[in-house]
Amino acid sequence: MIPMVDLKAQYADLRSEIEQGFREVLDSAQFILGPNVQALEEEVARYLGTPHAVACNSGTDALHLALAALGIGPGDEVITTPFTFIATAEAIHYVGATPVFVDIDDATFNLDLEQVEAAITERTRAVLPVHLFGQPVDMPELMRLADRHGVLVVEDCAQSFGAAVGGRMTGAFGAAGAFSFFPSKNLGAYGDAGLVATSDPKVAEELRVLRNHGSRERYHHHVIGYNSRLDEVQAMILRAKMRRIDQYNACRRRVAHAYRDRLSGVPGITVPHEDGVGRHVYHQYTVLASDRDAIAAALRSADIGCAVYYPVPLHKQPVFRDTHGHVQLPISEKIARHCLSLPIYPELADQQILRVTETIRHAVNG
Repeated sequence: MIPMVDLKAQYADLRSEIEQGFREVLDSAQFILGPNVQALEEEVARYLGTPHAVACNSGTDALHLALAALGIGPGDEVITTPFTFIATAEAIHYVGATPVFVDIDDATFNLDLEQVEAAITERTRAVLPVHLFGQPVDMPELMRLADRHGVLVVEDCAQSFGAAVGGRMTGAFGAAGAFSFFPSKNLGAYGDAGLVATSDPKVAEELRVLRNHGSRERYHHHVIGYNSRLDEVQAMILRAKMRRIDQYNACRRRVAHAYRDRLSGVPGITVPHEDGVGRHVYHQYTVLASDRDAIAAALRSADIGCAVYYPVPLHKQPVFRDTHGHVQLPISEKIARHCLSLPIYPELADQQILRVTETIRHAVNG
């Protein structure tokens, strides 16, 4: 069996370090907002090149708290992509704002910036780009666009930890960058976890208040907040993986380039595009397949994992049918019909890559 992601292989390498760290956390009996959380925030901020990083309970919370800390709320519009996980749009709804979906670029699957600019109205408060599958959006161009129109940028970096544009990390461009540390991410915890990066000290302070029941001082609550505190065990695990994140991402790129070499030119298969704007870190390796269902069936028959991210664009989801059912976004809809993600993780061996690609070639060629 070749799974989509093999967390057991990664754990085998980390076992002694994590077990020692777990014992230390248990011995300390300090489980919430302790020294590992503080150290993780400092280490991530230093890695990203931002002054502040505030850990929270999940990537969804990171998006929600970022928008709330920036004062985005009812009456505001936030432009974003329909080709992403629903958490991106959920967070916009959580603060009472309205998501405005615009179509994507058919090569990168990221927001089409020309369409972003055309969608800006007097109600637009922010643009929320997603660095999908680990490919960074053209952030210098997006920031120039946002500055022209006086709107904020909140980056959804759930899939892009370690990706960069011009040497600058995703999450370090906008007013805030929201990260998910879901177990399968490039930097993944062993449960839910998230973080918001920002260069604004006032935003960072508001994030710390919001994640902790609206409290700056114990039992004194200044606003209605949330229970979104990262625990010490997850922070300890993330710190162990942080020390290896560049190695992990380099291995993901090795796997991706091996796939590209073996699948380029296969009839009916379009391999992922690296646009040269930034460093892709391949959270997913997603091809377009003219006969996706047949290829997926062949892979599964061979005990090889595969997945469709995402089969239904957000503007076509039942929950948005009443508000966005009239919207037509043809590129997103086309990509959703043909996208197929292949196994990718740092430990994927050359022989496994060969098996995946040979199964695809055989499915295509009969």
